[in-house]
Order: sequence, then C-alpha cells, then structure tokens
Amino acid sequence: MSAAGARAPQPSPAGRVGQDRSVTEEQRGVVFPAGPDGRRSTATLGRAVIADALRPVDPTGARAAEQETNWRAGYLPHLRRTVEAGLSSPDAALQIAGAGLDSLHARMRVAGPDGETDLGALQTAPAARRLRTVEVTGDAEPERELSLPYRGARLRGDDLHRRLVAWVDAGVIEPTCAAAVRTVADHPEWLALPDRTVAVLGAGAEMGPLTALLRWGARVAAVDLPRPPLWQRVRDTAQRGAGALLLPVADDDAAGADLITEVPEVADWLAALPSSPVLGNYVYADGATNVRVSTAVDALTRRLTDARPELALAFLATPTDVFAVPGEAVDHSVAAYASRPRTAKLVGRPLRTLSAGRLLRRAYVPGTDPGIADSLVPQQGPNYALAKRLQRWRASVARAAGSTVSMNVAPPTRTRSVVKNRALAAAYAGAHRFGVEVFEPATSNVLMAALLVHDLHTGGGPAQQHPWQDEAHAAAHGGLWRTPYAPRSALGLAAVLGLGAARG
Repeated sequence: MSAAGARAPQPSPAGRVGQDRSVTEEQRGVVFPAGPDGRRSTATLGRAVIADALRPVDPTGARAAEQETNWRAGYLPHLRRTVEAGLSSPDAALQIAGAGLDSLHARMRVAGPDGETDLGALQTAPAARRLRTVEVTGDAEPERELSLPYRGARLRGDDLHRRLVAWVDAGVIEPTCAAAVRTVADHPEWLALPDRTVAVLGAGAEMGPLTALLRWGARVAAVDLPRPPLWQRVRDTAQRGAGALLLPVADDDAAGADLITEVPEVADWLAALPSSPVLGNYVYADGATNVRVSTAVDALTRRLTDARPELALAFLATPTDVFAVPGEAVDHSVAAYASRPRTAKLVGRPLRTLSAGRLLRRAYVPGTDPGIADSLVPQQGPNYALAKRLQRWRASVARAAGSTVSMNVAPPTRTRSVVKNRALAAAYAGAHRFGVEVFEPATSNVLMAALLVHDLHTGGGPAQQHPWQDEAHAAAHGGLWRTPYAPRSALGLAAVLGLGAARG
C-alpha cells in the first residue's frame, strides 16, 4: 500500500513487516527505534507506547501492557483499556492522549545518511529540496446541491432525507450524523469551502474527500507519493471537477513527496499556501509502514501548527476500534437483542455454550451509559490499531488546545485494502445478517466529505463535556455500535455466511 496514499492497491515501499519481526529493510526517514540487538521491533514500540499512555491514570493497566508477552495476539484488551481508563474524567482522557503522543515522539527516530536523530529534530530541520506549486483547475460548474451516490442513484433533497431517516432507524448512523448532513444540505454554499485550502494527505485515498471537494469547487492541496500514474489520475479528477488542485512539484517537474522522508519539505510547502489551512490526514500503509507514515504526519502536524496557528485538522476514525458510545446506542442494541427472531435465539444458545460464551454475545450490559463498543478486528493487527489511535489522540489534544478539529467515525467500507483480505471480505459480505451495513467507497467518501464541510463551518461541531463525546458525535459506524451482538462474537459467523458472496 502507498505510504502517503490511503488504501491504494500498490505494494508498500517497505514491504509488509510482521509485528514481532525486526524491520531489516534499508530505511530512511521516520523509523522504529532499534533495540540493544539492533532489531527494530514493532511489538516493542506498540507495547511501550500503550503502557506509557495508560501510566498517568492507570498504573495497573500500564504494567499489564508492559508484561504482555504476545503483543500481536494480545493487544486488544490493552487498546480497550486506554478508552475505559479515560472515562473517569475529561482530564484523564486527555492525559492518556498526551502521554501516548509524547511516548511515540520520544521513541520514534529519524534515520538519514549521517545516522539517526530524535523525531523532534523534524520540527526545525531544513528542507533538502524546495517544492513549488502547480495549479490545475477544473472545467465543470461547481455542484450547488449536496447529493449522495447510493446503490446506483444520487440521493438529494427528500430522497436524501429519507435515506438518512432509514439509516438512523436501522442504527447505521447516529442521529447527530444525520443532523449534520441535513445542515450541509440546507447550506449548499458551504460546499465550496470559501477561504479554505484543504490539504489532503493521501490524495489517492479511496476514502479521502479529494474528488467530492473538487466537484464542489473547493481549493485542495494534494500530497501523495511521487508516482506518475497516481498523479495522472489526480490531475484527471481535478480537470473534471470545478475546484483548484494545488500540486507539490520538484525541479524535475515530478509531482509528489514521501511523507516518511520529507516532513520538512511538505511542511514548508503547505505553510506557504494561501487561505486558512486545513490538514486532512487520510494516509494508510500496510503493516509497520502505517505507524511510520502516521508518525510522520503527526510530526508534520506539530511543525505546521507552529507555522500556521490557525490550522484546522481533519481525520477519519475507523469503525473497527474501541469507542465509548452514548446510552441511546446501548438501549438500541439491547432492544434489538431482546427482539431478535426466535430462530436466532434457538441457534444462539447452543453456539454460545459450545464456544464458551465467545459467539453471539450481547453487545452491552443493559443500562450502561456510556457503553463500550469494542469493534477491534484482530486481522487488522496492532500496527493498524496504533496508527489509528495516534490520530484520535492528536484530535483530542488539538481540540482541547482550541484548534478546529473534524474527526468522524467512518462506516465500514469495501475498499480495495479490505476486499483483498479474504477473511474481512467474507465478514463484510455477511455483515448485513447482523444489522451492519457495509458501504461502497463512493458513498462513504461523499458522506464523510459532507461531515468535514459541516465541521469546518461550525468550528468542529458543538462543544462536548468529554473527549469520548466528541468522538461519538456524528458517527457513521455502519451499525457496529447498535448491533445486537458484540461485533467480534459475530465476525466469524458473518464470514462463514458471506463466504460465497465474497467469492462471487
């Protein structure tokens, strides 16, 4: 997968690195720290960062994380604990986020031809090359109405409203998500994001907002790896759109930059762009490279915030993570569990007995508020979980510091990176049997772009009392928070039921 482009089909530049395997490839830029034996263990880093995050508020949880001997198989409860431990107070949640970020920045390294330095060196390091700006403008008229592609149609007006109602009733999105989308539909003049420049890190991302923003007439600064086919696609998208696309171009006229190795170059280029800046993080990579590029983006975020204090931040949270959720979602799930068909009850009892309670467990204890929606998927691995948690931590800390932050939970989506994993593809194909709707990329990226527009025009949405409420607001989780069953307890059965459809 592309280190700067989210969920693109290319193989990772550094290859897929196993969680307990030393990173032995020749590496430059942001790298994992080397241990006494010279090995760059991703497990050691992940274990240490989670322990450091927990330590200020949950020393017992920190020790448990430190003593986990098989991080790849055993990381799930420790990631969950970072959410649970933060529920005692807003300050506790922010301490966890801040300590996790500090640990990652203290531990990760920057490798260059002259050796290694601390990650903090990227805050002031000079750029090795200058990136100039090339602008590509579209020929189309900007869209003046919010429309959502869905199952072969484009929903607008009353049709869009009815779909939002249906999703809320089915528990696919939170009511606050529907309200935010309706607000944008009522204010189509917002779509072009006047007086904003949105930097899309991971311009080739399937889930990114680049295409929608350009169709709406926005100004977009695109960052991705210097791969000519990728940039040709991005240019073609811009020419078909109605906005302005800003490209970082080197002296050899090649567009793009590698975030892992060129934080100073990208930061200097973005800092010089016009209008109020938005830094959108849509990067993704396979395995350990995902942590490296996510750490590089966080270093870029810190440097760019120093240069442009008015910087707004944008993220997409994965639905396959652990979240605290409102009591209303718990009640919906509990009611769905109680009203499940008689056949499901008859099948469920022996399955739970034979699996020692692992299969088809109820999602929540009735009356819990907030509940814990644990949708972590072991197949995605601890590197993916840490990279996404890093983004959530940055969002919480930046919001508390007064920055405008758009971070919304995106729905499960049939991206190329998902469907190439046979187990996940099969689970997604069977997910509808358990009340979960899996979206097509075209629907997801327009929906999430609309939420981004909403947040940028409303200062990040309404003020919340606790960081978990910020994360839960306007979530489009696809039903994972309101399904009758704990998601992992139904994942295997969904895969079995969806196996034929996934193969087709």
